[in-house]
Amino acid sequence: MRIFIDSANVEEVRQAFELGVISGITTNPSLIAKEGRDFVGTIREMIAIVGDLPLSAEVVSLQAEEMVEQGKKLAALGEGIVVKIPMTEEGLKATNRLAKEGIKTNVTLIFSSPQAILAARAGATYVSPFIGRLDDINQIGMNLIQEVSQIFQVHELPTQIISASIRHTAHVIEAASLGAHIATLPFKVIQQMVRHPLTDAGIKKFMDDWDKAGSNLGSI
Repeated sequence: MRIFIDSANVEEVRQAFELGVISGITTNPSLIAKEGRDFVGTIREMIAIVGDLPLSAEVVSLQAEEMVEQGKKLAALGEGIVVKIPMTEEGLKATNRLAKEGIKTNVTLIFSSPQAILAARAGATYVSPFIGRLDDINQIGMNLIQEVSQIFQVHELPTQIISASIRHTAHVIEAASLGAHIATLPFKVIQQMVRHPLTDAGIKKFMDDWDKAGSNLGSI
């Protein structure tokens, strides 16, 4: 399973990329608004960091024609751009048209297997089931990942599954175990994955013992 960072914060993207663990980026209008920065400028800065890695940038229209036009403009920003489209009837129309023109798409706000099937059949490169938001309404979000993964495998659908709305590290492990191709994570969850109290304790002990021994690396 690959890891994307879900962020519109350029510095977070830079730090995650320097770790060498991310394979792409997802953004959305809420993340962009949170940063209070120019949308296109932010996208270009992130492209400068990650190059041609997939970068999902979302359209902001409810009409297929406008989604297609916006999608074409977004795709022109870089080779790695993936046009993020909402799961609606108009969104499916736009997905199909963009797919026929060779433009990659990520159908977002997926909350059911029927929605995922339709998006895949429309030609979506990726579908993004929102796990945390299902958990918020007392449904088990990971059941959706499992179901969609099984359906896509049985019918050999090429569309990839991005587990989205990830809230904690347990979500990441479950998504990987259940067959998600990608998990897109807030930077804080990536940081949580790095850390473990036993690792911290072990490092402290090694350093303390090194100091007690009076050792140094000067002879190397």
